Formats: sequence, structure tokens, C-alpha cells
Amino acid sequence: MFKIHQIPALETNFALIIECDVTGEVALIDAPDAQPILDAFRDLDLTPTKIFVTHHHWDHVQGIDPLREHFDLTVFGPKSEAKDIKQLDVEVEPGAMLKFGDGHLTVISCPGHTYGHIAYFLPEQPTLFAGDALFSLGCGRMFDGPPDQMWAGLKRLRDLPDATQLYCGHEYTLSNGAFASTIDPDNKALEQRIKEAQSQINSGQPTLPTNLGSEKLANPFLRADQPLIAEKLGLSGKDPVETFAALRKAKDQF
Repeated sequence: MFKIHQIPALETNFALIIECDVTGEVALIDAPDAQPILDAFRDLDLTPTKIFVTHHHWDHVQGIDPLREHFDLTVFGPKSEAKDIKQLDVEVEPGAMLKFGDGHLTVISCPGHTYGHIAYFLPEQPTLFAGDALFSLGCGRMFDGPPDQMWAGLKRLRDLPDATQLYCGHEYTLSNGAFASTIDPDNKALEQRIKEAQSQINSGQPTLPTNLGSEKLANPFLRADQPLIAEKLGLSGKDPVETFAALRKAKDQF
């Protein structure tokens, strides 16, 4: 029902084009850089009408204004970050269901990377557009925190079905995997995911999308409430929020 086109931009970013086969509607998730997105729309012969923004960081919004010089676009994004995303036409809140094509996008709150970060979930074809909240084998740097809110947001994403396809805002899988291996070196699912990602990179392919079910087994940031992760960080018996915060700090220093 939906085709998803992943467009590399800047050094590590991805823009995502969603195309509904039933209605022909086309939308964009984030706008990191206008030119590669314009090239993709030309090559695919598609005309977008909507942009769904995950958060206010420049490398997710700087392409909006140049794209508006070419297309009539309605821009959706987090109401709580409206002061930092001046181009918003529709301010959305967590729990909103946004009509798109023959389906809809559910808005999920996942703050921490930024104070109002949201993700979009397409239930009709289980797909998560996580922005910078969740990465394959990692999660976003906690710029705005606090850790309890970021951990709560990641758990909301973790609660989605295992079959969900995960799309992220950046290509970070191998670097995340290198860190994850220091935390959970005996994890066979992690080992397999790293091998898969290396093979994808070697063949010139992105490591995304990936499967949320495999992330639940391999990504230490989705497993901060498991005793093995806490033990590795010397936090056995502590609150998972403490474990998550320590895990994020360790990654920052890796």
C-alpha cells in the first residue's frame, strides 16, 4: 500500500519519501537538505504535499523553505517545538492520528534528544519513522533530557509490534554497534546485526530500514531494564532510568 524511498542527505542523514499507491498522495519525513530531495522527486516523478517533521534540529528542517519554492507543502510538526520550527502549518501533539493516503500516522512522544521530539507510526503497514529518538543499535544523544522522559519515550517505541520496519534519521548502525558490543559482547543477535550491517555497507547499501523485533534483542538502549545491562554498568538492582542514563553517558564518552 505504501512505498518508502530513503534519500541520503548531508553526511549521515536520511530524508524519507512516503508514497501511497492507493491515493497517490506523497509526503516527506523531515527535510535535511533540499537538493537531494528535489533530485529524488524529479527522478521518481512525484509531487509531495506534506512534510512531517520529527524535531527542530537544523539538519531536519533546513530544507523546508527551499522545497516550498517548488511545491505547495503543508508542514506538520511537534506543537511543543513550534517556537523553534517557524514553518509549521499544523502543530501536532502526541496521540494525534494524521490522515495520510489510505492510512494514517500516529504521533508518539519521545522527548530527550530534543524537548519535544516526536515519532510517526504507520499502523496500516507497520512502519516507524523515529527521527533521532531511536537508531539501529542506539538512540539519540540526550541533549534536552531528562533521562526518565527519554527512557519512557523509548519504551513507547519498544511497545510497537516486532514486525515494525524502523527508519531513522541517520546512518549510525556500525558506530552504535561498536559501542553496544562493549556493553553486551555475548549477545548473538547483536553480533548478527553488526555482521549484517557491515555487509550492507560493503555493498553500498544503507543499513536501514531494520526490524524492530531484532532491535529489541540487540539494542542495549531498548534493554536498560534488563539485569544484564545494569550489571555491566555496575548498577545491579537500580532503577532502569539510572541504567539508561549511565548507558547514554557511556556512549557519549565512547
